[in-house]
Amino acid sequence: MSKRWLKAIDGVFSALADPLLLAGRLVIVPLYLLAGIGKIGNYSGTADTMESQGLPGEVLPLVILLEVVGSIFLAVGFLTRLTSLALAVFSLAAIFTLGGAPAVDNYLFLAEVAVVGAFLVFMAVGAGGWSIDALIGRARSPESTRS
Repeated sequence: MSKRWLKAIDGVFSALADPLLLAGRLVIVPLYLLAGIGKIGNYSGTADTMESQGLPGEVLPLVILLEVVGSIFLAVGFLTRLTSLALAVFSLAAIFTLGGAPAVDNYLFLAEVAVVGAFLVFMAVGAGGWSIDALIGRARSPESTRS
């Protein structure tokens, strides 16, 4: 491929960065939002499952809070880097605590790890321009305080 062609492709994707980051955030949201809502609907069953895995059922409200509020924060792009860090740590803990790490050829395990990879990207680049983080950043920028 020519450098010119690669530069053109790079330009197109750079121009689409904000909508692509929004789409990436929105694709992940249902995984955690639906899981959190499901835990609310089956609270005692979820608490029993956690306790059978050696986890105290008392942490369930925190898990639900992280999944539901974290999903909403991710969707709107609020505190995206911090939210991504929290959800990545939570996801890794869940992967390795609930049932242990399966064999490498287990596609579900790899998919869960891939979601953690997406969180790593959001930690690195943030939410993008189509987010509350960007609005707050613009509101706090020195340019916005100049008359």
